[in-house]
Amino acid sequence: MTPSIAAIADAASEVLLAERQGDILRLTMNRPAQRNALSEALIAALHKGIDEAGADPSVRVVIIAAQGSAFSAGHDLKEIAARRADADRGRGYFEWLMTTCSAFMQAVVSCPKPVIAEVQGQASAAGCQLVASCDLAVAADTARFAVPGIDIGLFCSTPMVALSRNVGRKAAMEMLLTGQAIDAHEAVRLGLVNRAVAAATLERETLALAERIASKSAAVLKTGKRAFYAQAEMGLAEAYDYCSRVMVENLLYRDAEEGIGAFIEKRRPQWEDR
Repeated sequence: MTPSIAAIADAASEVLLAERQGDILRLTMNRPAQRNALSEALIAALHKGIDEAGADPSVRVVIIAAQGSAFSAGHDLKEIAARRADADRGRGYFEWLMTTCSAFMQAVVSCPKPVIAEVQGQASAAGCQLVASCDLAVAADTARFAVPGIDIGLFCSTPMVALSRNVGRKAAMEMLLTGQAIDAHEAVRLGLVNRAVAAATLERETLALAERIASKSAAVLKTGKRAFYAQAEMGLAEAYDYCSRVMVENLLYRDAEEGIGAFIEKRRPQWEDR
């Protein structure tokens, strides 16, 4: 029997560090010796952190970062291998693990706050999936990205979901079929990462991006993020119909009234986040 994700998260505070930088929340993966492999505990702690950030009106942007030389090596293969001894060869546990990890990745997408990945090192398999699941990503120019499950007899099927929604099909398939890593500049070219910066300036560049986004209306950010992902799954006519309705509702926000008025009056808007 697998424990609840909440119970795991409550016992996992040391694997994830939380730090407030004004209205920005930095969640830092803290398993450097294990290359920040996504263990049960780390997935649970990240999911809890994202959920709490989404519910906290004082948090406007979330940054997911990592300690050590790797951003994340993907799933913790030692945890997986240990369950081969189960009576069902691990099937029940594997089902739970994939469902749990997929729920976390979807929580990143559905979080009403923008989420930025700060990638200082290698992001592999589910680590690459996490980068792709975040709304934005800033990487050190020394970072590398791969979905190398094919090299160990395990196609990166769940990472493929996020990867194929960020980069073109041919590029995604090449990464998945070969397991070959790409560098940060190629990741920018393919659309997996927004920008590649010098490692020494990574934290500063990521924080500057977060602060710029945090200066916008939280209500409008929430609306825009939700609409972006919803319309991306629709046909063209349906997407325009849906987004037209979103625009009408957004125009009725107090912040839209304030923002348009401030533009006309050539002054700085004062957001009410409604």
